[in-house]
Amino acid sequence: MREEMARREAAELLRGHRKPRSPRGWGLLVALWLLAFYEPVVTEGHLRRKNMEFIFIRFSAWEFAGCDKLWAGLVTTLCHRIRQHFGALPLSVFHVLGSRPRFASGFSQREWILKKGACLKLWGLLLVLGAGVAILLVALLVPGVKESHALKVVGSAVASLSGSSLVLGALSILKNFLVSEKKKIERLTDSDRFAGQLGFMSKIRGEVETLVDFLAFMEVFERRRLRVVMEITSLDLCYPEKVAGVFNAMATLLSDANAPFIFLLAVDPSVIVPCLEQTGCMKGLADNGYLYLNRAVTLPFSIPEMGSRSRLRSVEAAIQTREDLLYRIIAGNVAKTRRGAVGATPAAPGWKAAADSEAVAWIHEAFRCLHDGSDVLCRYLPENGANVRRIVNTIPITLRLLLHRGDAAPSPRAAAAWVVLADRWPCRLSWTLQCLEDAGQSSPESGRSSASLWSVFQEHVGELSAL
Repeated sequence: MREEMARREAAELLRGHRKPRSPRGWGLLVALWLLAFYEPVVTEGHLRRKNMEFIFIRFSAWEFAGCDKLWAGLVTTLCHRIRQHFGALPLSVFHVLGSRPRFASGFSQREWILKKGACLKLWGLLLVLGAGVAILLVALLVPGVKESHALKVVGSAVASLSGSSLVLGALSILKNFLVSEKKKIERLTDSDRFAGQLGFMSKIRGEVETLVDFLAFMEVFERRRLRVVMEITSLDLCYPEKVAGVFNAMATLLSDANAPFIFLLAVDPSVIVPCLEQTGCMKGLADNGYLYLNRAVTLPFSIPEMGSRSRLRSVEAAIQTREDLLYRIIAGNVAKTRRGAVGATPAAPGWKAAADSEAVAWIHEAFRCLHDGSDVLCRYLPENGANVRRIVNTIPITLRLLLHRGDAAPSPRAAAAWVVLADRWPCRLSWTLQCLEDAGQSSPESGRSSASLWSVFQEHVGELSAL
């Protein structure tokens, strides 16, 4: 999507269109001026614009799994990130003075129309304020008029009324600047009358509509199309009721046909569908979660199984994080060795450093076998990134324990293969070891300890399948 955004931007500039602008620096002053005194117009030229900016917002449902209403976390995250992207001041001014763009009549290319009503009100207030201040100064300073109490009252009343209108407008902007949309929604959810508040959803909807209008205004200002991309992840880690609430929030935000929202929902359907079927949102759909997903998702697509190259890249990324820890350990051991060489007992630190260096060499060798594309071991690596990290974290511990025992430790590759086997097939491996142990206890002289795991598994796989 970022590549498409850059390509469209370059193509739009080649067509000779005006360069897009940003609400930062001098652009912020221009945006505030247009917000206060001009009304945006959607022209034919704006509709023909192909350049687009994607505003990416990542929403991890697991971060809000502890709250009562998970969907409220989605809406507050949306409001907070948009406020961060454009700044608090333009959004605050838009709440008080801004207006939604209207469509041009005919083929006019005029994108900004002066707000005559707002300008007349402002100039009227300023004139009345100036007149009131002038009357008050005359009543206070001009000799012969100072004794006129009525003139002082009229001047102060006119000045205070006109000045209070301007102050109230400034205070409204300051209030929206200090109290964000996120805080407003959080106050509503924290209210004691939350459960029975009739206008709760309408207030949430009002905040979202204001956000949509602001994005439409910024489209005309920036001279490009804007799309807010919500990346929803970790939804399959939450409770079933909260999963359904997120789908309801998505439906609410997308109910407006012109809403500039795109939701990227990264879930495992085999986990989400049972969650939906346990809630009450399946009534009328024959309790079929796949039908609900089919109606909720506009463009479904499945990521294919991870190939060998992608699997190796996943292993490499996990190993790099682990190697950073190993390099810190090595550096710390070198420093300890140098300090210990001067101390009274130089043998112990040197022995420990030698053992650590041997363990590090074995761990690197195991990681090399795990990351070797020509080795058959890499074919059995899992696709899930969490499982890959688990294997990468378990191998160093396993090798250090084997070396600490001092027995005839297996090769680093054999230890890595054992960890992969235990991670991918824990039930079958445990069953095979249990059968091997039972056979050794029943006939100690049978010599079954020399049998291979595969032969033991083949011998007892029928009993395991029956269980």
